[in-house]
Amino acid sequence: MRITARATTVALLPALLFAAVGCGSTDTPATGKAPAPSGSAASGAPGTGTSAGASAGAASGAPAAPKTGGTKLERASLEQGDLPGYQISSQANPNAPHGQPQADKKACQPLADAMGDKPDPAARESVNRGIGSQRQVGLAVAATVSSYSESDAKRLVSRLRQAITACGGGFSATIEKQTGSYKDVKAAAYKTGGDESVSWTTTAVAGDASAQVHLVVVRQGSTVVRLTALNVAAAGQKAQVPQEVADKQLEKVKRAG
Repeated sequence: MRITARATTVALLPALLFAAVGCGSTDTPATGKAPAPSGSAASGAPGTGTSAGASAGAASGAPAAPKTGGTKLERASLEQGDLPGYQISSQANPNAPHGQPQADKKACQPLADAMGDKPDPAARESVNRGIGSQRQVGLAVAATVSSYSESDAKRLVSRLRQAITACGGGFSATIEKQTGSYKDVKAAAYKTGGDESVSWTTTAVAGDASAQVHLVVVRQGSTVVRLTALNVAAAGQKAQVPQEVADKQLEKVKRAG
């Protein structure tokens, strides 16, 4: 299926955000329900982190089997089948910009870091996921779980709070020679079960395209979760990270230890 042209022209959003929205199509059925999932995040193609069995499990609401292998962060990251009604992918969109965006204002760099698929250099390891809703057409969430020293994790949340205050008027960021801007940076209330969290909204602008974006960053001990949401079917509409996505992600982080 096609992601709307308007949304795909918005630069500097996490690459996995676009991998998540194979079901975020302009071909919405007349019923208003989300179309049947397809595309990279739902096809079960090699490398997508999705299999036919896992897709069937997600559709039926059957829980995913606990993951026992891999690193602690991999075990803590969302997998296909963890969230009924959502498609989860580990495959980034090759057409989206990758890396760490560089802000034009030093005070705003923590906010730019949160927009890339590679977080700030203090992160020791990161695992990325793209999450597409089958219930709300076009809703996409990028999830990154990163490990830090606990002092660096605490410092990151503090720096984000300071950056939201300092950068309310907006800033620009560049990645892979593409430059976009973020306007109207505002703190947003959002309840999480972590040790501490920070949430904000902004409007991402690139060329003549723009998108409303919601971000949530949660610290649980030395682990930091970043969640970014937008609606690619209606980029101008406000989006919010679904509570069940944040809750499930934090649950897996805590369970991984």
